[in-house]
Amino acid sequence: MLDLAIIGGGPAGLTAGMYATRGGLANVTMFEKGMPGGQITGSSEIENYPGVTGEITGMDLMMPWPEQCQRFGLKHSMVEVTRVELKDDGNFTIYKGDGTTEDAMSVIVCTGSTPKRAGFKGEDELFGKGVSTCATCDGFFYKNKEVAVIGGGDTALEEAFYLSNICSKVYLVHRRDTFRSAPNTVKRLKETENIELILNTTIIEAYGDVMGVTGLKVMTPEGERDLKVPGIFTFVGMNVNNGILMDEKGENAICALSASGNVIVDLKMQTNIPGLYAAGDLRIDAPKQVVSAAGDGAVAGVNVITYIDEKLNS
Repeated sequence: MLDLAIIGGGPAGLTAGMYATRGGLANVTMFEKGMPGGQITGSSEIENYPGVTGEITGMDLMMPWPEQCQRFGLKHSMVEVTRVELKDDGNFTIYKGDGTTEDAMSVIVCTGSTPKRAGFKGEDELFGKGVSTCATCDGFFYKNKEVAVIGGGDTALEEAFYLSNICSKVYLVHRRDTFRSAPNTVKRLKETENIELILNTTIIEAYGDVMGVTGLKVMTPEGERDLKVPGIFTFVGMNVNNGILMDEKGENAICALSASGNVIVDLKMQTNIPGLYAAGDLRIDAPKQVVSAAGDGAVAGVNVITYIDEKLNS
């Protein structure tokens, strides 16, 4: 039986594995069907990770992490996990895509969340080349330039405000004429001078060249409009990757989830189920930054050691 099973090999999972193994757990496996690294490996440039001062890609940033984490005994199993089941004895069964299972005394789930695509023409082709889902990550690249934000929820408005402090102008494109946000937030939005609202509008296409995005065509009530922007930020929701926490029928989760499907954890990253932890973008109120995910992993890894020690000595 494993001391600890870690599901997911991004920054949270890798850091959890390093802290757990370096802290003394001898039998720890990280399940990641692909190469470790997580979503950040798709970023073309990283500027906001502490200690990284030069130009570096997400892939370059994550390249040394697996070797460092495995130095202390973390094992990597390149297999997909389909489900985690709580057993009657308080341990867990890990169901794998190859049809086999493995038992573990504790589990840290680090499967993250995936930004929803808006679905307009050119979005996929230009993703990472001017189309982004993270203003905190990529906003600085458009300092004193014009950008477009697509969406009408809280996240879209918050990110529009964030970008308005960096960019010369922000076009907020929304398919409706009302926003799914607090009245005070909407009022502040309308009072921000360099945010222009483009409402009741659909996206025609994003276009660009070999260097990336150069514009966004939209259909407004007054007709077609061409926004000459080098950056497009889409915020139309997140798909929380919580499927492995669902029961065999896919109807109920084995731990408490928020209304949006994020895992509810305490400050130790522990769920309401003893021995089950969640770290990174999967958890509630996650900042969705590499440094935060790594911090979550460290917290979970340290606290798992205490949990296992108490479990074995109770």
